[in-house]
Formats: sequence, structure tokens, C-alpha cells
Amino acid sequence: MAAARRTRSGRWVPFLLGATGGMILLVWAGSNGYRLSIVTLMVAYALIAIGMYVPVAWAGSLSLAYGAYGAIGAYSVAVATTKLNLPVWLGWVAGVVLAAVIAVVLGVATARLLGFHLAAATLLFATAFETWLDNSLWLGSSNGLVGVPEVAVLGWRPGQQAVVTAGVGLVLLLAFAVDRITASRWGVVVRALGQSPLVVSSSGTSTGRLTIVVLALGAAVAALGGSFFVTTVGGITPETFSMNVVFLALFMPLLGGIGTPWGAVVGAMLTVQLTVQWEIFAEGGGLFVLSVAVVLVLLLAPSGVLGYLAAVGQWAGRLARGVRRAR
Repeated sequence: MAAARRTRSGRWVPFLLGATGGMILLVWAGSNGYRLSIVTLMVAYALIAIGMYVPVAWAGSLSLAYGAYGAIGAYSVAVATTKLNLPVWLGWVAGVVLAAVIAVVLGVATARLLGFHLAAATLLFATAFETWLDNSLWLGSSNGLVGVPEVAVLGWRPGQQAVVTAGVGLVLLLAFAVDRITASRWGVVVRALGQSPLVVSSSGTSTGRLTIVVLALGAAVAALGGSFFVTTVGGITPETFSMNVVFLALFMPLLGGIGTPWGAVVGAMLTVQLTVQWEIFAEGGGLFVLSVAVVLVLLLAPSGVLGYLAAVGQWAGRLARGVRRAR
């Protein structure tokens, strides 16, 4: 009974730590426009990283179309508000649905592809989608779409600081939800799909349908990242969610820790800090520093930053128990 209570209470520890980190981040940003833009980028990247984490960590399905899904979410909001005069929230819903539908279509079309071949096929789609955006006159071509109105709730305009705070809350809720789903019975089956697909198939579960569901969920979360970004910034261009973002999204869970969705969140924060802050000192220096950091983490802490901290915490706990016994 006591062990069960400890297990239930332990489920909230990552969320509470994440909430504390989010509060510190928001206090650091305050009302400073530049710092709020940094947190905005962190939130958008974190949502895309969580979206990519879902199929990779759960089903072992490496799709490289998540930059496109982020762009779909962003352009859905921009088109809904600037072209069709629809509310912002409707653009959010349209982006999530459209990204999920496209992920299902891609999943069906690439159902027989695995590993490198799946990554290559989805990479081709992402590249083609970016090229199409760059040449679509209705979507502003290379100039993109600007003039997305501010969020309004019953006539009240919360402002950038409140929107960014809501974005941080959205990341925390989604990371917690994905973490809990991972530990659920359905999550165990999905994770088994990535490790032993034959075992899952022999149990009567359709591995193809399960993979498509996971891909759709990941695409929907990634679309939220694009929707949040364009809602906060007020504009979008094809370069905003280019292939560079996809490779960064691959690094984020590795940097933070692939064993938990919270690793994607921590990795997004570190990625933005390393790329944006170092870019101030040298052109391209941020990407170089990030690459070095990822290599060092893979060599010295394969479980990521969170995995390393967890190992240190376990070692400290064993040391403390040994000291108490010695006394």
C-alpha cells in the first residue's frame, strides 16, 4: 500500500519540477519583449519536439515531416485570420486536424517503409511542402503571411506576456499527458511496438493502425507549436519551420533525454539557449555549439541531461542511505 502511494505521488514529481522551471523562466522573461520572444521560441520548439518524441520513442517510427506539421499549424491560423476572417481558435483546430490527416495519409502511403527509407520519404515530403509554400502566391510565397491579429477572449486582449504564459502551461500539460499515457496499458503496447512488433502483432493488435494513430498524435502536437508561434509573433514565412527545425527537433530529445517527454522540453530550452544566445557572438556559432553539446551528451550521458541527473540523484540517495546505516 505504501509503495503504491509512493508510486502515485512520484507521478507528479516531474510535473511539479517542470512547473517550477516554467515559473522561473516566466519570471526571468517578465515583460521584456526580447526575453518573451526567446520563451516563445522555446514553447514552439518544445511542442514540435514532443510531437516528434511520440512516434520515435513510442513506436520507433522516425518521421522527418514535423517541420511541415509545424508550418501547417502556423499557416492554418494565418489563413483563417488574414484570408478568411475567422477566429484564431478555429485556425488552431484546423491546423491540428489538417496535420493529423496528412500524417495519416503519409502513414498509409509509407506503411511498408522502415528506418532510413521512412525517414527519406518523409524528408522528401517536408522539402516539397516547403518549396510549395515558397512558391504559393496565395500564401505570400517567400514573404509569407503577416497581420495575424492578437488573441481576444470576449473582447479582452491578454497581451504577449499572458499568451506566452499560457503557452508554457500548454507545454507542461502536454508533457504530463504524454508521460502518463506512456505509463498506461495502451502506452506499454505502443512502446512494445517499437521494440518487438512481432509480439504485438501476435497478440491480435494491428501494428499498422497503431503506428498511424501514433503518427497522427505526434503531428497534431507539432501543429500546435506552429499555431502558438504565429499567434504570438503575428506572422509566418516558409523559412520559419524549415528542415533546420526538423534536425533541431531530432537533437532536442537526445539532449534532454529520450526516456521521457520532459527530455524533449528540456532539450528545446537548451537548444534555443545554445543556438540563439551564441548566434549573437558569431555567425553560425550557435549551431556549432549545439552540435558539440549533443556529441558530448551522447558520449558522456547517453540518457540525456535528465537521465544523467536521475543517475546522480540515485547515487546520492544510495550514498545517503549508506551513511545512515553506518551511523
